[in-house]
Amino acid sequence: MAIEKGERFANEDIFIDYPYEEVTYRWDHPSKQVFVRFYGDEESIQPVPHDNRLFNEALRFGEEITRQDYNRGRSRR
Repeated sequence: MAIEKGERFANEDIFIDYPYEEVTYRWDHPSKQVFVRFYGDEESIQPVPHDNRLFNEALRFGEEITRQDYNRGRSRR
């Protein structure tokens, strides 16, 4: 199910899991930046460009998760 960006992206942080590619994303609304965390790794220090192909696939085909799930991380299969 696609994750709508719209108003929610302007007002809150959003956390996305895309299991097909073993990756999670965090939208930081105050800074308007996207950060990536691959399964089994720490979050990247550098933000991901908004037009990043994998991020946009995650928006279309991934699922929203909680901050706690994102912070806990995921294990590689």
